[in-house]
Amino acid sequence: MIKRVVPWLFALLGLVGVLAYFLSMPTTRGEEVRVVHVVDGDTIHVEIGGQTYRVRYIGVDAPENTRTVECFGPEATEFNRALVAGQHLRLERDVNETDRYGRLLRYAYLADGRMVNEVLVREGYALARSFPPDVKYQDRLRDAERDARRARRGLWGKC
Repeated sequence: MIKRVVPWLFALLGLVGVLAYFLSMPTTRGEEVRVVHVVDGDTIHVEIGGQTYRVRYIGVDAPENTRTVECFGPEATEFNRALVAGQHLRLERDVNETDRYGRLLRYAYLADGRMVNEVLVREGYALARSFPPDVKYQDRLRDAERDARRARRGLWGKC
């Protein structure tokens, strides 16, 4: 009897181990959040589980509009506000959880599937900037910047 049970027990333990491994992996689906405040062109506040968190979009750098005001900073802030304020977004993590200021680092997706980071760059409201190791979509963002620059959209036509 024991000779029959032991192989099944090891198989069951192996299955439990595999399931535990896959359940502990970060989900590619991401976090569902609601935007509660737009800080500027590349930073928002979101609500997750009843708490508010600051989120910095990965791979982009929008002109400043907080302590100092740079060329196209107010426009970038307003475009981001029009795009995401009050919206429900899906957030996707790359490698790092947060930046040195404690902001969550994320790619953000609108309900229609568009990546906010890419929209900002493609429309000329932000630059594509690489901050390793968070570079999963950097080629995609660089292509969007090249497109905006050629078309002289947003800051590329003004600054």
